Amino acid sequence: MTLNDKDFRIDVTSEIGSLRAVLIHSPDSGLGKVVPSKAQDWLFEDIVHLDTLRKKEYDYYIKLLLYFLDPDKIKGKLAAVDSDRSFFKPDNKDFHASTKVLELQTLLSDILQENDIRKKLVASVCAIEGCSYRLQTELIDTDPINLAKIFISGALNDDEMIFAPIPNLIFSRDIGIAINNYVLLNKPAKKARFRETLLMRYIFFNHPLFAKFRENILEIPETVHHFLRPGEDNEQKTTLEGGDVMMVSPDHLIIGCSERTSTSGADEAIKLLFENNVVKKVTVVKIPNKRDYMHIDTVFTQVRRDMWVVLHSLAVAEKPEKEAGPAAWFADKKSKEKTEIVQFRQGKKPKTFDNIEELLTDISHKDLGYEGEVKFIYSGNNTFPFDAREQWTDSCNLLAVKEGVVLGYDRNDKTVEAFKEQGFDIIPVAELLQKFEHDELDPQSLTNMLVLIPSAELSRARGGFHCMSMPLWREAIG
Repeated sequence: MTLNDKDFRIDVTSEIGSLRAVLIHSPDSGLGKVVPSKAQDWLFEDIVHLDTLRKKEYDYYIKLLLYFLDPDKIKGKLAAVDSDRSFFKPDNKDFHASTKVLELQTLLSDILQENDIRKKLVASVCAIEGCSYRLQTELIDTDPINLAKIFISGALNDDEMIFAPIPNLIFSRDIGIAINNYVLLNKPAKKARFRETLLMRYIFFNHPLFAKFRENILEIPETVHHFLRPGEDNEQKTTLEGGDVMMVSPDHLIIGCSERTSTSGADEAIKLLFENNVVKKVTVVKIPNKRDYMHIDTVFTQVRRDMWVVLHSLAVAEKPEKEAGPAAWFADKKSKEKTEIVQFRQGKKPKTFDNIEELLTDISHKDLGYEGEVKFIYSGNNTFPFDAREQWTDSCNLLAVKEGVVLGYDRNDKTVEAFKEQGFDIIPVAELLQKFEHDELDPQSLTNMLVLIPSAELSRARGGFHCMSMPLWREAIG
């Protein structure tokens, strides 16, 4: 039966409003087939142990999301789902099939039931993957549930790989972003992500769950005559990924220009958003083009309307060097790691900000109406070398399930200390789930809490829970 929910809607107006619906993708068998020689091509930092990543790490994330978003699916069943993983498997009859914690693979198998869509999508995938005609006809005749698995994992069965896996699909935020009641689909920088984008396009334009919002799906075009331009460098391409896009208030969107999002991508997105009157202002934050940072959500995310977690070294302006010698004086200014911030407003002149902290303070005050002092929690508690180490393992990449309640990795100890200093309760996810199950705590009444989820394997993929979520519906914040 095709997943549907008459009450479902796309509506995201902030980074911190209580989460009501989110799109995720649970780790599939393709992650277990990433080989060391291809890991970086496929944008992973290392190979992962799939069983550990699923059972001891990501499953906790799913259970926690269900308690917050769809408790009827999980309440009273915690022990049972822990003993039998079929609850977590999209191709299993006992799968949770939540319409609040949406699994991408389920949506894909739903649309593949339609013959016409199945033929078109098979042809499209086979075109970008260079498949033979015979394989194409074989795939058209494959049942929808198995075909969805093949498209995602790249494997016909456990042994036979027919094309590369798409391990980055677990980072569902990068595929697109909900902006008010619109969806902006991405244009990925790396070939490793082309199939993800194709699958996502088909899901959003064809799944009945999104039927009411079909006219509100925005696709970024290439710049005019892009095919005549020389070179294949990212600077030449129109690219944009969801990790570089943040919806901070109903009228205000941030777009990062990074290793994965080009200035041309930001430019085309702004034109689209302004033409459709989706937002009134877009701030572009250009961060150094380095693997360390990747997207802006690896450098900062929001915790509350008055609080952000950030990497200090990128968040504040450089202090001028006293009595600088010749080396500093004649250094190429372009080579210095510098963040540039420009805010574009419809019908007004662009406005600049000196640094990320100044921008985030402005958002808290002007966009979110907070009148007090804006607080910053720094990666690694702003202590070298822990600031850089913990940013690398996603200390700044947190997901707010509601204002002040954020999910993060259990490995970033100094950042945890910084949260404690700001009065946050710190709780391991296993303990919190037991408290929910036994009615010792209520998800809806929690405040000021950092939930720690095991991350030994997940962190090898270079993305935190902000990356592993595509919010589709959040409550408006008052």
